[in-house]
Amino acid sequence: MKPTVCLIGKPNVGKSTIFNRLIKENKSIVLDTPGVTRDRIYGDVDYQNKSFLLIDTGGIEYENNNWNQDIFVQATLAIEEADLIVFVVDGKEEISSSDLKIRDILLKTNKKVIVAVNKLDNEKRKENVYNYYELGFPIVIPISASHNLGFNELLDEICADFKETEKVVDSRLKFCFIGRPNVGKSSLINAILNEERAIVSSVAGTTRDATDTLFKYQGQEIVAIDTAGMRKKGRIYENIEKYSLIRSLKAIDRSDVCVLVLDAVDGILEQDKHILSYAIEAGKGIVIAVNKWDTIENPDQEIKTWKKNIESHFVFASYAFVVFLSAKTKKRLHTLMPAILAAYENNHKEIKTSDLNNAIIEAVSMHEPPSYKGKRLKIYFVHQTATNPPKFTFNVNNKSLIHFSYERYLENKIRENFDLDGTPILLQFKNKNED
Repeated sequence: MKPTVCLIGKPNVGKSTIFNRLIKENKSIVLDTPGVTRDRIYGDVDYQNKSFLLIDTGGIEYENNNWNQDIFVQATLAIEEADLIVFVVDGKEEISSSDLKIRDILLKTNKKVIVAVNKLDNEKRKENVYNYYELGFPIVIPISASHNLGFNELLDEICADFKETEKVVDSRLKFCFIGRPNVGKSSLINAILNEERAIVSSVAGTTRDATDTLFKYQGQEIVAIDTAGMRKKGRIYENIEKYSLIRSLKAIDRSDVCVLVLDAVDGILEQDKHILSYAIEAGKGIVIAVNKWDTIENPDQEIKTWKKNIESHFVFASYAFVVFLSAKTKKRLHTLMPAILAAYENNHKEIKTSDLNNAIIEAVSMHEPPSYKGKRLKIYFVHQTATNPPKFTFNVNNKSLIHFSYERYLENKIRENFDLDGTPILLQFKNKNED
């Protein structure tokens, strides 16, 4: 399980720039569908055989004896989930009252805190770094996010106590439920486990306040991962939908299949799309489960309406399996596990190179790539280069000629020819002889 690091600080200290420097904007799957734009709050960082999950937070400020409550809640949640905290301050300014208030919060966590003094882009300004030892933390590192200075030192310190990333092969299917609070995620896990009597074990997971439950389904060992932290009750942030995502990140990272749970009563909200988009970016198998179906008066008619709404709201995940069920009455619960298994199988599917090339040759003959400035894309060869999710690499004459609309056409043709429902797929284009 990857360690978690969060960036904390007041507004305008450069956290977002630091965040982008550290994750290097190297997301494997990019969602360019309108309606899914959002502030990215987490990313994966790899450094010298070590990796960690990085969480960004909004700038928290203490004014008039009060915090900006929404941002403060998000930051508090990130601090709780983090194994290490990077406290970002502005090296061009004196220590402020907000810095001191944040300092007081971090001192109470008993977690390792690194003070990153940003905007120190010349030697004279670096002298200011010593002022920040007054905050009371022993590790203070000068950096300049805009000039990319000091980041090796920062990463060395962040990773100092982290173990090297180990490639652990675990062939057991692992799935989790993700979604907003109170949609029935815990109830669904309980319903499945009560249905499947052959529970092997229930042990504390590596995610804080989560439990991994190993059970057997049709003779196959399966691990159900509880969403991190959702067992805590009575905290102010439990009812704030915006930040439920932070608690799902670790569960997404560890799963093969993510089941987005929707509430049949509340309908589809914007946060549902945000949460699902992170699972897609992580390359996981995808199932959408509409829970509380027992509350629907006219299910035959409503299922048609719901399917249209899902198709409209989740255009970027049109391949997802969709099931309608009730954790409370267990109505249609039997449809869930087959969908999870199918999503897992397709996420790990390998397609023969000859079959893949035949499909692409046919697709190109039906619809040639458009020409651009007198040049036209030529596809020489295509083969699958990864699974989980399936990745297809195209050898072409000039990858700059690929237009997103034609890339989408090729993806659709691959999906038409091969059963890849329930999983995102990745298309990569390489020039001939390119390594």
